[in-house]
Amino acid sequence: MRIACAQIIVPDDPADAIERCLRAVDEAAGSGARLIVLPEAALAPFGTDLRAAARENAAEFDARLTARAEELDVVVVAGSFVPADGDASEDRVLNRVIVRGRGTRVDYDKIHLFDAFGTRESATIAPGRALRTVDVDGLRIGLATCYDVRFAEQFQALADRGAQAVVLPAAWADGPGKAEQWRLLVRARALDATVHLIACDQAPPPVDPAPERGCGGSLVVSPLGEVRAELGREEGILLADFDAEEVAAVRRRLPVLAHRADLRA
Repeated sequence: MRIACAQIIVPDDPADAIERCLRAVDEAAGSGARLIVLPEAALAPFGTDLRAAARENAAEFDARLTARAEELDVVVVAGSFVPADGDASEDRVLNRVIVRGRGTRVDYDKIHLFDAFGTRESATIAPGRALRTVDVDGLRIGLATCYDVRFAEQFQALADRGAQAVVLPAAWADGPGKAEQWRLLVRARALDATVHLIACDQAPPPVDPAPERGCGGSLVVSPLGEVRAELGREEGILLADFDAEEVAAVRRRLPVLAHRADLRA
């Protein structure tokens, strides 16, 4: 299966962001991709009014991405925000990854919130509680988001549920050492769970100083932690091809999932 990471700069205005995402989907589908991954917060970047975007723009974002994916016969993964119904704080939203197209409708709400490096995501975002997988062209794909990559057990749990690949939309804030950590963590999680890992970050806006929205560096990693393809900081479409047989072969040679000891006690 051919996959694409659409590393884009997400505009501040959700209406502009929707159009930018649709153009990226068109470009990726034109290159033969069957699974197209957009970044985390593709509807509206961090640092803007996420509550307003969730209330006023999320439904249109979902509907238009779904229609375009169905029209092009592809599956699209994209980061959105939706109201956190029933949350104790009515002001918070859910950091949601939506998977749409070819009759597929799956949502994943980010479990691990980025309360680190001086940022407190939990002030505006409510945490998700459930793991999610989706089947595309015979490949089972797990869903994760950005800061989740620091938690190996989530990726192993997705593998336990049959995932042969994991998609990881992100808005990986730049800073000292952060790009190196991003690349290291993505490779490590692929090895931990022996999965293909498709990590799609936002491209940073070309202004100085750039807002903390992404540092680029989207990459596709093999189940043995090999970088198959990657981008720099600029916008671009990253393409890669893979299949489930490679995962099965790696797991026969490196059965780390079967060898895990239960150390929780």
